[in-house]
Amino acid sequence: MNGTPRALNRIILTLIGLLLIIAGAGVLTLAAVPAAASWWQDYAQRQLDWLLGVEDHTRLLLTSQSWIWLAVAAVFLTVVIVMVTWIGNQGKGRASTLLDYQGNPDDDGAAGAVRLSCAVAEQALKSALQERTDLVGVTVASYDFRKQTAIKIRVLPRQGVSPHVVASDITDLVAALDKLLGFEVPILLSIGSGARSRFTKAERVR
Repeated sequence: MNGTPRALNRIILTLIGLLLIIAGAGVLTLAAVPAAASWWQDYAQRQLDWLLGVEDHTRLLLTSQSWIWLAVAAVFLTVVIVMVTWIGNQGKGRASTLLDYQGNPDDDGAAGAVRLSCAVAEQALKSALQERTDLVGVTVASYDFRKQTAIKIRVLPRQGVSPHVVASDITDLVAALDKLLGFEVPILLSIGSGARSRFTKAERVR
């Protein structure tokens, strides 16, 4: 539900994976085939000589240093900016306002506005669900979804707990919340499983 660019992330991860596979295959080839290792040494030496020659011809008069290093630094700075921008785009879409109603003076003769924070609904749902002993994990978050605010509820039931029963109880809880707020809130319910739900034992009163 959030604004994470999943397609772009998958493409980038795929490209990185392919590059690592190619690099790994090349290293194995150089280590296993003596002829390939000899060719690589000759090739690398020629490229190093060429780079040293380019550096000698691109030295600046004031610093006696090659401007290539400045270009390399600019490239790495660009990469850093792109990576920071990419990180900043992860997980966008979180919402903070559940209801923003602007009153109409024609309704009752008084102008006003009502703004309801998402934290109200989130805390109400989370508090009610955390009291259940058949759940080992509860996460409630609000997102902007299709120009309206929606709430995502993710729960981790204990091993052996029926997901159908959990879904039915949460549906009743959401219906009670809608009745309390006076309007329906779009809800996405996610029932997951993991090591925590498999290995956490239910608490027993002694």
